[in-house]
Amino acid sequence: MIKNTKCECGHQNPVGTVLCEACGKPQYEEAGHSSSELLEMRYDGVARRSQRANPNFIDKIWNFFSSVKVAVYLISITLVAAMLGTVFTQETMFVKNFDPSTYYKQKYGTIGEIYYMLGLSDTYNSWWFILLLVMIGASLVICSLDRVLPLYRALSKQKIRKHMQFLTRQRVVYKGPVSGSGEEWVNRAIAPLKKKGYRVHTDGGALLAEKQRFSRWGPYVIHIGLIVFLLAVLFRGLPGLHLDEHYWFPEGEITQIPDTNYYLKNEKFTVEYYTEDEMSDEFRQKGKIVPKLFETKAVLYKCVASCNDPLNEPELVEVDRHNIRVNDPLSYKGLQAYQFDFEEVTMLRSVQPTLVDQETGEVYGKFMLRMNDPETEYDVGPYHLKLKDKYLDFGLDENNKPITKSGEPNAPAFLFTITGPGLPEDGGQFIYFPYLQQQELFGQDKLNEALGGINHKLRFDMLAMEDVDFIHFTSFLNIRIDRAMPFVWTGLGIVMVGLIMGFYWQHRRIWLRIDDGILTLGGHTTKNWFGMRREVSSFLETMGIEVDEKSLDNGGNRS
Repeated sequence: MIKNTKCECGHQNPVGTVLCEACGKPQYEEAGHSSSELLEMRYDGVARRSQRANPNFIDKIWNFFSSVKVAVYLISITLVAAMLGTVFTQETMFVKNFDPSTYYKQKYGTIGEIYYMLGLSDTYNSWWFILLLVMIGASLVICSLDRVLPLYRALSKQKIRKHMQFLTRQRVVYKGPVSGSGEEWVNRAIAPLKKKGYRVHTDGGALLAEKQRFSRWGPYVIHIGLIVFLLAVLFRGLPGLHLDEHYWFPEGEITQIPDTNYYLKNEKFTVEYYTEDEMSDEFRQKGKIVPKLFETKAVLYKCVASCNDPLNEPELVEVDRHNIRVNDPLSYKGLQAYQFDFEEVTMLRSVQPTLVDQETGEVYGKFMLRMNDPETEYDVGPYHLKLKDKYLDFGLDENNKPITKSGEPNAPAFLFTITGPGLPEDGGQFIYFPYLQQQELFGQDKLNEALGGINHKLRFDMLAMEDVDFIHFTSFLNIRIDRAMPFVWTGLGIVMVGLIMGFYWQHRRIWLRIDDGILTLGGHTTKNWFGMRREVSSFLETMGIEVDEKSLDNGGNRS
């Protein structure tokens, strides 16, 4: 059935319009009956898509997300979930490898197990938390579109002469006789209203005065800010926009910061401990050693060439250096490195073994053998050494085949093919363990015997401790890159602008018309009704009409 939405003023209104978009006459009251109830002015009575009488499937989704009540529920659920995520340590906060499926149960008991089972141990990266954020964003967008577009249309095309019911059912109302012609009275009213900051429009014996309309957009500016904020939070998960990880940097090493073009050198690590005199009695009795200061002397490099070329060394350019301490991070163009922890370790960095002839005792010289990045070929005296294989953490599999158990230099071993005088034409193989105790543990001589017995001709000797270089400390740094933060702050800034617009200004409107010497005035504001009454009373007094401002209040509490 086609519904007639044409007002008596001749304006055709969209279905669902409460007040005529032109004259303001209420649309849903029975003919011959007039109500004294105040009018709904929140959205100027405009029709919204969410108010369709027979919604289809898409309309129902639209109605769901356009509901303020739904938005409040979604925000409340998200806040509660975010709070629960702070109860126990999140999985992302752990530096070293750990098993979350057992950690929470062992650490916190049954509650911890339930916490993990519910997915709260990784709340902020969980699909359901991200889904909540997406739903809040959808609600903000649909809420705004459902209200702001009709409201803009209503406010930008306001008719000056309003229906008598529209005027007398405002909360601020005055009705009384005036002298002279209506048009003349209205023309006299322009100056005092402009003096109060109103923009005035007239139509013969009718007038519309309005000020601070921009405050009506405050809530929607807040919505825009929140949408920018949510998008920034969601986009933080994209590669390259956000990094918040803990990495360890061995002293004296240049290490690539994963997923970046930056390399960081831990030039030197120093730690200073409290003396017994400086410690409290509690710590002294427990016999604890408490670090007073730990510092990573760091150099930051940027890769400018051969960054992803495994065949060539990356070309690095120093871009920054800083002594990183707790609460004093290295900061360079959005990358920040915080001192998080350290570990005192003894790891072999490099050795310089000497090649010795077993038969004659002749020393041919020494060569540099780095654990993590050894050369592939060496020339020592008349002999040529070619690195055939490397095992950082030597071990044997079930078939007694050599394997490396991890990427850490816990038990390094190097397999060489050596060619030179006194050796077979195609050379001989020799396996070398830099640690003396590991030579005995893994049976270096027996292994070399099995490889061809070249150890009867040559051996590797370590003649002095100066030929051994150890890593003594590993510095744990928290690397943070957050390129989404400027957008987060921009969103919050827009929210603040919206709050100020809505809190500190009020949209005030005064409509009046003069019919046969009778002035009818209606006033509306978004807040501060006392101020509105006082302003209307002052305006009428200027026009020669004495009225008690309290008498202007038409009652009711509807906005």
